Amino acid sequence: MQDSQEYLEKKAFFEKLITLYGRNVVIEVLQDDSIEIHKLHMADSNKPDGAIKEITALAKKRGISITYHDKNALSRISKNAKQDQGVAIDIVAKSYAHAKEITKLSSYKLIALDGVQNPQNLGMVIRSCAASQIDGIILPKKNSAKISPLVIKASAGTLFKIPIYFCNTLDEILAELKDAKIYLLSSHAKKSIYEKSQDQKSIYVLGNESEGVSPKVEALCNESLKIPMNRGVESLNVAVTAALIAFMK
Repeated sequence: MQDSQEYLEKKAFFEKLITLYGRNVVIEVLQDDSIEIHKLHMADSNKPDGAIKEITALAKKRGISITYHDKNALSRISKNAKQDQGVAIDIVAKSYAHAKEITKLSSYKLIALDGVQNPQNLGMVIRSCAASQIDGIILPKKNSAKISPLVIKASAGTLFKIPIYFCNTLDEILAELKDAKIYLLSSHAKKSIYEKSQDQKSIYVLGNESEGVSPKVEALCNESLKIPMNRGVESLNVAVTAALIAFMK
């Protein structure tokens, strides 16, 4: 029983780990004392230039040990050999939680993303939600942009200021949240976002610009809503749509 509990705790901890890469990103992370660092990885082939010297000094200042790898091993850790620049860092994202945690909430207003693969869009969605009264973002691991340096840059440092609930696929978790009102944002909807009811628990599902929301996810939505458009404009960028929903009363 104790072994099982330890396993679950260990699994929950590693699920909160996010690996970032790139010298400038790693320097910024090391400079931010509010970010908990699990491990710092470096390629043993790195030349001791200015950035590497600074990373080493910052790690020493914070008491963080450096694990050295050959270049191929480092690339497997960063999962981005072309852009990792020989450094990667594992951070503990306290605001990153499994979507099953949503079932413990008594009330919420969430934005769920289905198939949003553009890192800049994801970052801007996070920024808008962090600045609003939105209680969190549901971000599937499959067919979605991953948390990366590009996302962090686009979020303008707001990534860790709002809960991000991860799941394998969006349809799996939506099927479990049966007590929530699930809204599909669609240009074909008859009802406007300004005509919706007041709900104790609500989820707004946004798809990507080209394909929209997947059929499986659409089937789980209770109602469709549209953003009223003028002058023949057909649709808005997903990040703009998220911002409108985020600040909607």
